[in-house]
Amino acid sequence: MVKQRIHLGVSPLSWTNDVLVELGGDIPLETCLKEASETGYDGVELGRKFPRDGQKLSSILTDYGLRLAGGWHSGFLAERSVEDEWKAAAEHVRLLKDCGSQILIYGECGLMTGASPWDQPLSSGPELARIELSTYADKLNTFALRLQQTGLTLAYHYHLKMLIEQAEEIDAFCESTAQEVGILLDTGHAYAAGANYAEIIRKFGFRIAHIHLKDVRKQVLERARREDWSFNSAVRQGMFTVPGDGDVDFSPIGEFIRTSGYSGWVVVEAEQDPTKAAPKTYTEKAYDFVSRLIAS
Repeated sequence: MVKQRIHLGVSPLSWTNDVLVELGGDIPLETCLKEASETGYDGVELGRKFPRDGQKLSSILTDYGLRLAGGWHSGFLAERSVEDEWKAAAEHVRLLKDCGSQILIYGECGLMTGASPWDQPLSSGPELARIELSTYADKLNTFALRLQQTGLTLAYHYHLKMLIEQAEEIDAFCESTAQEVGILLDTGHAYAAGANYAEIIRKFGFRIAHIHLKDVRKQVLERARREDWSFNSAVRQGMFTVPGDGDVDFSPIGEFIRTSGYSGWVVVEAEQDPTKAAPKTYTEKAYDFVSRLIAS
Protein backbone atom coordinates (compact mmCIF):
# COMPACT_ATOMS: atom_id res chain seq x y z
CA MET A 1 0.00 0.00 0.00
CA VAL A 2 1.33 3.42 -0.96
CA LYS A 3 0.18 5.08 2.26
CA GLN A 4 2.16 2.57 4.34
CA ARG A 5 5.50 3.46 2.74
CA ILE A 6 5.01 7.20 2.07
CA HIS A 7 5.15 9.92 4.70
CA LEU A 8 3.64 13.23 3.64
CA GLY A 9 5.48 16.23 5.05
CA VAL A 10 5.51 19.98 4.61
CA SER A 11 8.30 22.53 4.64
CA PRO A 12 8.02 25.47 7.06
CA LEU A 13 8.94 27.75 4.13
CA SER A 14 5.24 28.32 3.47
CA TRP A 15 5.09 30.07 6.85
CA THR A 16 8.61 31.47 7.34
CA ASN A 17 11.35 31.94 4.74
CA ASP A 18 14.82 30.79 5.79
CA VAL A 19 16.68 33.55 3.90
CA LEU A 20 14.25 36.46 3.57
CA VAL A 21 13.67 37.26 7.22
CA GLU A 22 10.80 39.64 6.47
CA LEU A 23 8.73 36.82 4.94
CA GLY A 24 6.91 35.26 7.84
CA GLY A 25 9.18 36.77 10.44
CA ASP A 26 6.17 37.49 12.62
CA ILE A 27 4.64 34.00 12.37
CA PRO A 28 5.38 31.89 15.47
CA LEU A 29 6.76 28.38 15.06
CA GLU A 30 3.74 27.10 16.96
CA THR A 31 1.42 28.40 14.23
CA CYS A 32 3.34 26.46 11.58
CA LEU A 33 3.28 23.23 13.59
CA LYS A 34 -0.35 23.57 14.62
CA GLU A 35 -1.58 24.20 11.09
CA ALA A 36 0.61 21.44 9.61
CA SER A 37 -0.74 18.97 12.14
CA GLU A 38 -4.37 20.03 11.73
CA THR A 39 -4.11 19.62 7.96
CA GLY A 40 -2.92 16.04 8.35
CA TYR A 41 0.79 16.17 7.53
CA ASP A 42 2.99 13.51 9.12
CA GLY A 43 5.98 15.76 9.62
CA VAL A 44 7.93 18.90 8.82
CA GLU A 45 11.42 19.76 7.70
CA LEU A 46 13.77 21.87 9.76
CA GLY A 47 13.38 25.66 9.60
CA ARG A 48 15.19 28.66 11.02
CA LYS A 49 12.79 29.09 13.94
CA PHE A 50 13.21 25.51 15.16
CA PRO A 51 15.26 24.99 18.35
CA ARG A 52 18.61 23.27 17.74
CA ASP A 53 18.39 21.16 20.88
CA GLY A 54 17.32 17.65 19.93
CA GLN A 55 15.45 16.85 23.12
CA LYS A 56 13.57 20.13 23.09
CA LEU A 57 12.70 19.90 19.39
CA SER A 58 11.56 16.28 19.67
CA SER A 59 9.29 17.23 22.55
CA ILE A 60 7.74 20.13 20.63
CA LEU A 61 7.14 18.01 17.52
CA THR A 62 5.64 15.19 19.60
CA ASP A 63 3.21 17.65 21.17
CA TYR A 64 1.83 18.32 17.69
CA GLY A 65 1.95 14.70 16.53
CA LEU A 66 4.67 15.48 13.97
CA ARG A 67 8.07 14.05 13.04
CA LEU A 68 11.18 15.66 11.63
CA ALA A 69 11.33 14.76 7.94
CA GLY A 70 14.88 16.02 7.43
CA GLY A 71 17.02 19.10 7.57
CA TRP A 72 19.08 21.24 5.21
CA HIS A 73 22.85 21.34 5.61
CA SER A 74 24.84 24.03 3.77
CA GLY A 75 27.85 22.06 2.60
CA PHE A 76 31.18 23.29 1.24
CA LEU A 77 32.83 20.14 -0.07
CA ALA A 78 33.59 21.98 -3.30
CA GLU A 79 36.06 24.02 -1.26
CA ARG A 80 37.05 22.06 1.85
CA SER A 81 38.08 18.60 2.98
CA VAL A 82 35.78 15.81 4.08
CA GLU A 83 37.17 16.07 7.60
CA ASP A 84 36.47 19.80 7.81
CA GLU A 85 32.97 19.23 6.40
CA TRP A 86 32.32 16.50 8.94
CA LYS A 87 33.31 18.78 11.79
CA ALA A 88 31.08 21.57 10.41
CA ALA A 89 28.12 19.17 10.11
CA ALA A 90 28.55 17.45 13.50
CA GLU A 91 25.94 19.41 15.45
CA HIS A 92 23.45 19.18 12.61
CA VAL A 93 23.96 15.43 12.34
CA ARG A 94 23.46 15.08 16.07
CA LEU A 95 20.24 17.11 15.95
CA LEU A 96 18.79 15.00 13.13
CA LYS A 97 19.65 11.78 14.94
CA ASP A 98 18.28 13.00 18.26
CA CYS A 99 14.99 13.79 16.50
CA GLY A 100 14.79 10.44 14.74
CA SER A 101 15.28 11.86 11.25
CA GLN A 102 17.07 9.75 8.65
CA ILE A 103 17.65 12.39 5.94
CA LEU A 104 20.35 15.03 5.71
CA ILE A 105 19.59 17.39 2.83
CA TYR A 106 22.89 18.50 1.35
CA GLY A 107 23.03 21.83 -0.49
CA GLU A 108 26.39 22.75 -2.02
CA CYS A 109 27.16 26.35 -1.06
CA GLY A 110 30.80 26.28 -2.06
CA LEU A 111 31.96 28.62 -4.84
CA MET A 112 28.98 30.93 -4.31
CA THR A 113 30.41 34.45 -4.42
CA GLY A 114 29.39 37.80 -3.00
CA ALA A 115 27.95 38.83 0.33
CA SER A 116 24.44 37.88 -0.79
CA PRO A 117 24.51 35.42 -3.72
CA TRP A 118 20.73 35.00 -3.56
CA ASP A 119 20.42 38.67 -4.52
CA GLN A 120 22.55 38.24 -7.64
CA PRO A 121 21.03 37.53 -11.09
CA LEU A 122 19.70 34.04 -11.80
CA SER A 123 22.12 33.85 -14.75
CA SER A 124 25.12 34.03 -12.41
CA GLY A 125 26.22 31.15 -10.27
CA PRO A 126 28.95 28.59 -9.67
CA GLU A 127 30.03 26.71 -12.79
CA LEU A 128 30.54 22.97 -12.54
CA ALA A 129 33.41 23.29 -15.02
CA ARG A 130 35.39 25.20 -12.39
CA ILE A 131 35.92 22.09 -10.29
CA GLU A 132 37.39 18.65 -10.84
CA LEU A 133 34.17 16.63 -10.72
CA SER A 134 35.84 13.32 -9.93
CA THR A 135 37.54 14.82 -6.88
CA TYR A 136 34.29 16.42 -5.71
CA ALA A 137 32.44 13.15 -6.24
CA ASP A 138 35.02 11.23 -4.21
CA LYS A 139 34.57 13.63 -1.30
CA LEU A 140 30.79 13.35 -1.45
CA ASN A 141 31.01 9.55 -1.63
CA THR A 142 33.19 9.47 1.49
CA PHE A 143 30.96 11.93 3.34
CA ALA A 144 27.80 9.99 2.41
CA LEU A 145 29.32 6.68 3.52
CA ARG A 146 30.32 8.20 6.85
CA LEU A 147 26.78 9.52 7.25
CA GLN A 148 25.38 6.06 6.58
CA GLN A 149 27.39 4.74 9.50
CA THR A 150 25.41 7.09 11.75
CA GLY A 151 22.07 5.97 10.29
CA LEU A 152 21.58 9.00 8.05
CA THR A 153 21.15 9.17 4.28
CA LEU A 154 22.54 12.06 2.26
CA ALA A 155 19.99 13.56 -0.13
CA TYR A 156 21.79 15.89 -2.55
CA HIS A 157 19.68 18.89 -3.54
CA TYR A 158 20.27 20.22 -7.06
CA HIS A 159 19.17 23.84 -6.80
CA LEU A 160 18.93 27.11 -8.71
CA LYS A 161 22.02 29.29 -8.35
CA MET A 162 24.06 26.41 -6.92
CA LEU A 163 26.78 24.13 -8.30
CA ILE A 164 24.42 21.46 -9.64
CA GLU A 165 21.46 23.14 -11.35
CA GLN A 166 20.87 22.28 -15.03
CA ALA A 167 19.98 18.94 -16.62
CA GLU A 168 23.45 18.19 -17.97
CA GLU A 169 24.98 19.02 -14.59
CA ILE A 170 22.55 16.71 -12.81
CA ASP A 171 23.41 13.92 -15.27
CA ALA A 172 27.16 14.41 -14.87
CA PHE A 173 26.86 14.57 -11.10
CA CYS A 174 24.78 11.39 -10.82
CA GLU A 175 27.06 9.51 -13.19
CA SER A 176 30.14 10.55 -11.20
CA THR A 177 28.92 9.83 -7.67
CA ALA A 178 28.22 6.52 -5.94
CA GLN A 179 24.78 5.17 -5.06
CA GLU A 180 25.39 6.12 -1.44
CA VAL A 181 24.95 9.75 -2.52
CA GLY A 182 21.17 9.95 -2.62
CA ILE A 183 19.32 12.45 -4.80
CA LEU A 184 16.66 14.86 -3.63
CA LEU A 185 14.13 15.06 -6.45
CA ASP A 186 12.78 18.61 -6.52
CA THR A 187 10.11 19.16 -9.17
CA GLY A 188 10.20 22.96 -8.94
CA HIS A 189 13.95 23.46 -9.14
CA ALA A 190 14.16 21.07 -12.10
CA TYR A 191 11.39 22.90 -13.96
CA ALA A 192 12.83 26.35 -13.19
CA ALA A 193 16.26 25.26 -14.46
CA GLY A 194 14.81 23.84 -17.68
CA ALA A 195 15.39 20.23 -16.67
CA ASN A 196 12.81 17.49 -17.21
CA TYR A 197 12.39 15.86 -13.81
CA ALA A 198 10.75 12.83 -15.47
CA GLU A 199 14.10 12.18 -17.16
CA ILE A 200 15.84 12.35 -13.79
CA ILE A 201 13.41 9.70 -12.56
CA ARG A 202 13.97 7.55 -15.64
CA LYS A 203 17.74 7.67 -15.38
CA PHE A 204 18.31 7.86 -11.66
CA GLY A 205 15.08 6.90 -9.93
CA PHE A 206 16.89 4.27 -7.87
CA ARG A 207 18.99 7.05 -6.33
CA ILE A 208 16.06 9.17 -5.12
CA ALA A 209 16.22 9.39 -1.33
CA HIS A 210 13.89 12.33 -0.67
CA ILE A 211 11.23 14.24 -2.64
CA HIS A 212 10.23 17.91 -2.67
CA LEU A 213 7.00 18.73 -4.47
CA LYS A 214 7.20 22.36 -5.53
CA ASP A 215 5.24 24.07 -8.30
CA VAL A 216 6.26 26.98 -10.54
CA ARG A 217 4.24 29.81 -12.02
CA LYS A 218 5.48 29.80 -15.61
CA GLN A 219 4.71 33.46 -16.35
CA VAL A 220 6.70 34.63 -13.33
CA LEU A 221 9.59 32.30 -14.21
CA GLU A 222 9.69 33.54 -17.79
CA ARG A 223 9.79 37.16 -16.66
CA ALA A 224 12.46 36.35 -14.06
CA ARG A 225 14.60 34.76 -16.77
CA ARG A 226 13.93 37.50 -19.30
CA GLU A 227 14.77 40.32 -16.88
CA ASP A 228 17.42 38.28 -15.05
CA TRP A 229 15.99 38.76 -11.58
CA SER A 230 17.74 37.50 -8.51
CA PHE A 231 16.56 34.32 -6.81
CA ASN A 232 15.21 36.38 -3.91
CA SER A 233 13.30 38.69 -6.25
CA ALA A 234 11.75 35.70 -8.00
CA VAL A 235 10.65 34.29 -4.64
CA ARG A 236 9.15 37.60 -3.57
CA GLN A 237 7.23 37.82 -6.85
CA GLY A 238 5.75 34.34 -6.42
CA MET A 239 7.73 32.20 -8.85
CA PHE A 240 7.22 29.17 -6.61
CA THR A 241 3.97 27.83 -5.24
CA VAL A 242 2.56 24.63 -3.78
CA PRO A 243 1.95 21.59 -6.02
CA GLY A 244 -1.23 21.87 -8.05
CA ASP A 245 -1.21 25.68 -8.12
CA GLY A 246 1.24 26.29 -10.97
CA ASP A 247 2.36 24.89 -14.30
CA VAL A 248 4.40 21.78 -13.42
CA ASP A 249 2.99 18.47 -14.63
CA PHE A 250 3.00 16.18 -11.59
CA SER A 251 1.75 13.03 -13.31
CA PRO A 252 5.28 11.52 -13.73
CA ILE A 253 6.10 11.91 -10.03
CA GLY A 254 2.70 10.53 -9.10
CA GLU A 255 3.37 7.46 -11.24
CA PHE A 256 6.83 7.08 -9.69
CA ILE A 257 5.52 7.25 -6.14
CA ARG A 258 2.75 4.75 -6.82
CA THR A 259 4.71 2.17 -8.80
CA SER A 260 8.42 2.36 -7.98
CA GLY A 261 8.38 1.13 -4.41
CA TYR A 262 9.85 4.44 -3.23
CA SER A 263 9.65 4.54 0.55
CA GLY A 264 10.19 7.74 2.46
CA TRP A 265 9.15 11.35 2.64
CA VAL A 266 7.24 13.36 0.08
CA VAL A 267 7.45 16.98 1.19
CA VAL A 268 5.30 19.89 0.03
CA GLU A 269 7.50 22.95 -0.36
CA ALA A 270 6.97 26.47 -1.62
CA GLU A 271 8.91 29.63 -0.87
CA GLN A 272 6.08 32.15 -0.84
CA ASP A 273 5.23 35.43 0.82
CA PRO A 274 2.72 34.42 3.51
CA THR A 275 0.96 37.79 3.22
CA LYS A 276 0.15 36.95 -0.42
CA ALA A 277 -0.34 33.19 -0.05
CA ALA A 278 -1.99 32.32 3.27
CA PRO A 279 0.04 29.34 4.56
CA LYS A 280 -2.87 27.28 5.90
CA THR A 281 -4.94 27.78 2.75
CA TYR A 282 -2.13 26.83 0.40
CA THR A 283 -0.76 23.90 2.41
CA GLU A 284 -4.29 22.49 2.76
CA LYS A 285 -4.74 22.80 -1.00
CA ALA A 286 -1.41 21.04 -1.51
CA TYR A 287 -2.30 18.26 0.94
CA ASP A 288 -5.50 17.50 -0.96
CA PHE A 289 -3.70 17.62 -4.32
CA VAL A 290 -0.83 15.34 -3.27
CA SER A 291 -3.17 12.89 -1.52
CA ARG A 292 -5.14 12.52 -4.77
CA LEU A 293 -1.91 12.33 -6.80
CA ILE A 294 -0.61 9.43 -4.74
CA ALA A 295 -3.92 7.57 -4.63
CA SER A 296 -5.04 7.99 -8.26
